[in-house]
Amino acid sequence: MTRTDGYLLDNRQSEAAERFNAFAELFDPTTFRHLAALGIGPGWRCWEVGAGGTSVVSWLAKKVGPTGKVLATDIDTSRLAPAARPPVEVRVHDVGAQEPPAEGFDLVHARLVLVHVPDRERALASMVRALRPGGRLLVEDADPALQPLVCPDESGPEQQLANRLRHGFRTLLAQRGADLSYGRRLPRLLREAGLRRVEADAYFPLASPACVALESATIRQVRARLVAAGLATDEEIDRHLSNIASGSMDLATAPMISAWGRKG
Repeated sequence: MTRTDGYLLDNRQSEAAERFNAFAELFDPTTFRHLAALGIGPGWRCWEVGAGGTSVVSWLAKKVGPTGKVLATDIDTSRLAPAARPPVEVRVHDVGAQEPPAEGFDLVHARLVLVHVPDRERALASMVRALRPGGRLLVEDADPALQPLVCPDESGPEQQLANRLRHGFRTLLAQRGADLSYGRRLPRLLREAGLRRVEADAYFPLASPACVALESATIRQVRARLVAAGLATDEEIDRHLSNIASGSMDLATAPMISAWGRKG
């Protein structure tokens, strides 16, 4: 995932691999369904923005085949190394601060990226500019403000604690420039960028084992920052992690909004 120096969830931390695995389990089926519907096939030139992990990049590579190309970019490409073989090229790139790495792409895709990019407007314009006429753009991003709870069924003290820690996590994200209501604006932003045939939908995971894995990894990754900011105590975090491990809570993630369109 693309980040700035203030990005809260650094790809280099040990929990990042767990988070990428959970994201793949939660969201790959939705992403792949949308990409397939856009018609991706042999010979396509694709740009995967803020790739982070390898699951989407590897899927794209199989679809475009040896005659196509997949350019996978991120500020931190350390976790992309296993996918760095033809037709995949891995390149360090900041979508919010640099010009597009190339132009004439048939497909540009970003998942859970732009919500964290300070200059989201520039990043989106860069992605649109990189498309060929008729090229497809698919942007998928979270909207934590649309559904802010990790436990929508707040049935007891365990769930109340979980939701309070989720509020603390959202506070940290906002302090670092994340736009917690970005996802809902994607259809309008794509239309305003000149794309045609714009559509969108949302996916809201609830009570999945991957939600459990994601919550555990995320809380462990931001633990020190939650405590330092006075948003939680070590005892509360230990109790929450124990509650997660018990399997007694139905955990959710923020809805992921997928929006897509074609360049005129």
